[in-house]
Amino acid sequence: MSDLDLDDLAAELADFAPTEKKGGRSPREERIIAGFEEIQRFADTHSRAPQHGEDRDIFERLYAVRLDRLRALEECHSLLVPLDTQGLLAGTGKTPVTPMDDDALLAELEDMASPSDITELRHVRTAADKRAAEEIANRTPCEDFDNFKPLFVQVKRDLDAGIRQTRRFQTMAEIKQGEFFIVGGQIAYVAEVGEEFVTEYDRRDSRLRVIYDNGTESDVLLRSLQRALHRDEAGRRITDPTAGPLFSDESEDGDLASGTIYVLRSKSDHPTVAAHRDVLHKIGVTGGTVETRIGDAKNDATFLLADVEVVATYKLSNINRTKLENLIHRIFDPARLDIEIKDRFGHPVIPREWFLVPLFVINEAVDRIRDGTITDYLYDPRTAALVRVT
Repeated sequence: MSDLDLDDLAAELADFAPTEKKGGRSPREERIIAGFEEIQRFADTHSRAPQHGEDRDIFERLYAVRLDRLRALEECHSLLVPLDTQGLLAGTGKTPVTPMDDDALLAELEDMASPSDITELRHVRTAADKRAAEEIANRTPCEDFDNFKPLFVQVKRDLDAGIRQTRRFQTMAEIKQGEFFIVGGQIAYVAEVGEEFVTEYDRRDSRLRVIYDNGTESDVLLRSLQRALHRDEAGRRITDPTAGPLFSDESEDGDLASGTIYVLRSKSDHPTVAAHRDVLHKIGVTGGTVETRIGDAKNDATFLLADVEVVATYKLSNINRTKLENLIHRIFDPARLDIEIKDRFGHPVIPREWFLVPLFVINEAVDRIRDGTITDYLYDPRTAALVRVT
């Protein structure tokens, strides 16, 4: 936004009424003085004059524009000099204004009450603060939080595994149903997006149902959430996990062999292993051959210090093997084997890649990774099945 645009904006906010003498000072002069007093109060609070800059509060920026105009208009200057105990009018010229995205500035201004003269600005910040406080206070307990809790658990696991990432929220970026954000130090899930409507400022908005990971919810406006994310230095968008076309039955030109998912069954005589041998599987990903990977299994605690048999393999193409392995382990984490064994040096080891999962469920998971639907599922050990979580 240019300097001229900010001047025009300030001019509209300071739309002085026609001169009308009454009681010594005209309403115009009273408004000019009231507007200057706002600037003086800011200066008293912050021990400096208001300044321009994109990193400044919107109200400070408006005060800075207003002060520029008061300095430039001779009639204002003459009227205010006797009241200027802080020397605010002594400055000349304007500080260069850092450009700001139009949507961001207009969105900030929507918090205001569309004042018709400069004096009404004195109450704007209080109203905005009150609205923010009320919005926080209006969060209510989420009665059906049990339906959403698995989603938050899953998102945190995805973040830990690198399957999802966080990105700085871009100014007034789009917000859709089913997306996750970090705002105010909490993970927020957009459960519902209401019907779109047009505000009195001719801007599109919607009412949202937002669920927070502390078990509360709110029905904030979409633009209010956008502003909260934009203002919050720690505000972030949580990316969606994108499996993409992980597998191909046939290699195509340009495909790069990335490795193999392997599913193994242990031949260990450990009591726990023996009792669950039919459903206990090690699931891993290797960039080499499976035969090489398992060649020294009986001396490797990762393989339970025993020989193994290969029960299934799935070839990969154009895949980040580490992320894929993390994805698979995240899906079956509820069924991860909890066992501690001693390695060949007598040191305790807890293998992390063994899961109590039937082979047919692993096959289904691979199919869902292939078609991109796996992000909607988690493994439920109680039913020995993949269950939808969204």
